[in-house]
Amino acid sequence: MFSLFISHGFFSSAPVQTALTVGGGAAIVCGVTGVFALMRGHAFAGHALSDISSAGGAASFLLGINALTGFILMALAGAAGIELSATRRQRERSLSTGIVLGAGLGCSALFLWFAVKKQNASGATLSVMFGSIWTLPASVIPWILLTAGCALLLLSLIWRPVLLCAIDPDLARIRGINVRLIGVLQLSALALAVALSSMTVGAILSTALLIGPAAIALKFARSPLSAVVLSAITGLSAVWLGVWLAYESFYWPHSQGWPVSFFIVSLIFIAWGFSGILARAIVPQAGSDRQRFRKRKHV
Repeated sequence: MFSLFISHGFFSSAPVQTALTVGGGAAIVCGVTGVFALMRGHAFAGHALSDISSAGGAASFLLGINALTGFILMALAGAAGIELSATRRQRERSLSTGIVLGAGLGCSALFLWFAVKKQNASGATLSVMFGSIWTLPASVIPWILLTAGCALLLLSLIWRPVLLCAIDPDLARIRGINVRLIGVLQLSALALAVALSSMTVGAILSTALLIGPAAIALKFARSPLSAVVLSAITGLSAVWLGVWLAYESFYWPHSQGWPVSFFIVSLIFIAWGFSGILARAIVPQAGSDRQRFRKRKHV
């Protein structure tokens, strides 16, 4: 049955096994953190961290270190810069995020220039910006899973404070919650998710894996927990289907293989488009996701 749709050697291929494991871990973490990012209005911050992390990926080529380490360090630095320079006003928060984003992109351009010109790493730009999941060694899997576990553990520890800060920051302050600290921790988890996403689909396209599944889930979810689960399943499905399509594309007529990142992002975009149509059909009542969560008093 499966042989009709899956080419021979798919599950036995070492690059495929690595891609499924790395991509699956990244998809689950991005699905979970993406929900919190949207609920707190951090979609732009997620996009900014994706681009900022590219500087870490570029620096890893120069220093000869693991690419994941570079992505994580730069993403965490960007998260700290965004949160510590932000204010309560959304407009000023977006301004500080944009400034940090510009600095990160400048560093990325500089590091990539040195990598290409000084070390002849001609594939650095392509790998950093669009991912290189097929070429990842199996030795990176434990580090990917460890990073994913740290991000999920961090979010589980701050689950309720993050929800309260998302619904009513002023009430959170009254209850004695350090909103700034919660913001730093939540953005740190977001930075780890961005690093994993950048390893999968590249820094430029990682926003789709981070925000897309969460946006789809929030159209249907009636609670934060259901949103997190649905988002993780959506992201995982998109990544695994994307890996399968990319593998099958090697056997298409006149084809030498399409990039995995293209299929993953395309699947998420198609699912997002259909989710809007389906949501209007089965969820007739209007109102934002944040309002629905507030009415049900989940916090």
